[in-house]
Order: sequence, then C-alpha cells, then structure tokens
Amino acid sequence: MDKLELLKKLEDDIKADESLPLRESNLVFGEGNHDCEVMFIGEAPGFHEDKLARPFVGRSGQLLDVLIKSIGWERKDVYITNIVKRRPPENRDPLPEEIELYKPYLARQIEIINPKVIATLGRFSMNYFLPAAKIMRDSGKLFKWGKRGEKGENGVLRFIVPIIHPAAALRSTSVLEALEASFKKLPSILTKIEELKSQPESSPEIAGKNQAEDPQESLF
Repeated sequence: MDKLELLKKLEDDIKADESLPLRESNLVFGEGNHDCEVMFIGEAPGFHEDKLARPFVGRSGQLLDVLIKSIGWERKDVYITNIVKRRPPENRDPLPEEIELYKPYLARQIEIINPKVIATLGRFSMNYFLPAAKIMRDSGKLFKWGKRGEKGENGVLRFIVPIIHPAAALRSTSVLEALEASFKKLPSILTKIEELKSQPESSPEIAGKNQAEDPQESLF
C-alpha cells in the first residue's frame, strides 16, 4: 500500500478501536503533505478542531499558519497532527493514560509519514520524545531521538525540534518572540540534518547518547 492507503487504514483503525478514550469527540486524525520534511505534532484538538475535525484551525492554528508562511513555507508543505486524536473535555490537558492509549497510533503515523524532522508543539508532545526537556530552555534546539538501529520509532533515528505551543504565544509578547525565533531556525535545521545524515554512523554526533535521556546536548 502507498502512504495514502496506509494513512486511511490507520484512521479507520482508530475509528474502530472502542478502547480509546474521548470517543464522544470527533476524530481529528491529521492533515497535510504525507511526503513532508517537517511533521508538526501538538497535544490534542480544541473546540474548533473538534467541530471541523481538522488540526490547528482555531486561534492557535491561525498563528501557526502565519509562522509557517513567515519562513517561506505553506501549510500544505507540512503535516500537522496531535498525540491525542480527540478533544479532552473543556480543552483540559490530555491525561497520561490518554496519551498512552493513543501512543501506538501516533507511532504508526510517524512511521508512515517518515518526516525528516518532527517539530513538537508544546510540552506534552515534546515530553513524548524528550521526557527531561524543558520547553522554554529547549525550544528551537535540535535533538536526536534514539540511535541508528536502536531506539526511536521502530529502530529509526529521528530528529526532534521542541517548539513552544502557539496557544502560549497568544498570551505573551515575549513568548511570541521566542516562538518566532524557533520557527526562523527550522530551514537551517533541515540543512543541519542533511549534514548529520551524511556523516558515518560512528561520528560522535550520530553515535552519541540518546538525547531523550540527556537533552542538554542539542545538535544545533
């Protein structure tokens, strides 16, 4: 099956899984370019996302669109989804058990999309990959998740860029400035990843420790 067929099957599997929580809300699966270089992952849908069954379409999504355009990209160039695929009541934070239950489906989604870099939006999606990371300290930095042939998603080395959630920037000018600075780094981060991928597996940057365990040592 091609990527579109695999994604459709994954969506159908989520719909059919009656063990998943929040089934009273609409499924917000994800959208965008399935051959993208950058995959944005938020935490969970909100009110507007639930109504339209699309990710990031409220005020946070409007800001995300502006930020994507500010670096010369379009929304159609990237893929956007969330860890939890349905809206928690009253837009509360997703619970650990909700994240855990939706986790296998996100893993499959990442495997299908296979992006060059994953840009996490907010602390919940950041901590999915980098449990020890801090959002204000590490936003806009490049980390690796797993080692070639070891951890990561299904043994694949992934590159992660934590980014502040756009919702936080709607309430603070200083946070918005930090968010804009993180986005401006994304094009050069893609270039850095190409350089890293061209290095032999024995090189210190590629063969080093899993930064999910020690995120202090960013690659860029």
